[in-house]
Amino acid sequence: MSISSHIADHVRDIPKSGIRDFFELVQSMKDVISLGVGEPDFVTPWHIREAAIFALEKGRTTYTSNLGLPKLRQAVSKWTSERFGVEYSPITEVLISVGASEAIDLALRALLNPGDEVIYHEPCYVSYSPSIALAYGVPVAVSTKPEDNFSLTAASLAEKITPRSKVLMLNFPTNPTGATQTREELVKIAALCEQHNLVVITDEIYSELTFDGAQHHSIVSLPGMRERTIFIHGCSKSFAMTGFRIGYACAPAALIEAMMKVHQYAIMCASIIAQEAAIEALENGAASVKMMRDQYELRRNFIVSRCHDLGLPCHSPKGSFYIFPRIDHLGISSKDFSLGLLQTQNVAVVPGPAFGPSGEGFVRCCFATNLDQIKIAMDRMETFIGTLQTGGQVAA
Repeated sequence: MSISSHIADHVRDIPKSGIRDFFELVQSMKDVISLGVGEPDFVTPWHIREAAIFALEKGRTTYTSNLGLPKLRQAVSKWTSERFGVEYSPITEVLISVGASEAIDLALRALLNPGDEVIYHEPCYVSYSPSIALAYGVPVAVSTKPEDNFSLTAASLAEKITPRSKVLMLNFPTNPTGATQTREELVKIAALCEQHNLVVITDEIYSELTFDGAQHHSIVSLPGMRERTIFIHGCSKSFAMTGFRIGYACAPAALIEAMMKVHQYAIMCASIIAQEAAIEALENGAASVKMMRDQYELRRNFIVSRCHDLGLPCHSPKGSFYIFPRIDHLGISSKDFSLGLLQTQNVAVVPGPAFGPSGEGFVRCCFATNLDQIKIAMDRMETFIGTLQTGGQVAA
């Protein structure tokens, strides 16, 4: 008997993450400069770590409510009200999850019946399409283009809507392109959602990392959208708290109740120590967020400028900490470019197709590493591109 024959079809048919194999190779090498993993190089601010330490010292080691600590739900409710002008009841309309990724999974599993279509914009975060499939939904991608700064247009969305469409997934600022969305285009998209009765899942985990003084706009703040939107956020990116794994979802009570059913049977609750730290982050972490955002902006300015110097077309992202430069004019695939750069120069970037087929011809570079390392990485990339242009060996 082959035990693999017992694996569920819908799980077996899902490919592994395009990032996973690549970074297993990175882990096997020494002295690699990584522009790959989307993780801040900052340590979680001390006052937030202290909150976690104090929680341990006070013996806060128990389960919490399935929905999360009341004080944290109150902090989330206050934050969304002040940030977006949207009011949520901390008692019935906020759920604390294990990272934003779990909240996305809960939302999809709470909403989808087999065969329901979920529309999302691509290139996109690696887990969106698999998460839809794991919830028995049908992923429907809308390709975004560099000439539109990878933003989603209402016209391109309208082309993908069918009678089976049920959910629209948004992620602005976007991983991997750093795309943002204008309020004007969001208004058009919101009108389509109302016209076709779509529920919106909006992942805004990078909302606090926007540059050039640009204002982040959330679709949930538009008239009529609060009642059909699940707003997802978390502490990982803006507070440099990836290891704490705290996310949250805000939505009408009926949706949160449905998501809570899945959450309580799969996870029960997020770590109480991490929840205590998240309270401190939301209540007192604004200055730390600003400091990190200012540093990311300096790094973005440098790395975009260097890409242009190297002849790599690259739009300047208005948010997140990623750039998505084009490399297809070099006559090499995204995977071969990434492997060659890694194996000859010890620099890790992520092949664009890891974020969907429309990512071919691009690579993702994360600038959440310090500027000195970015400078060295770009010098090595220049050497690598020079090798390509003189017809040298790409990779071992």
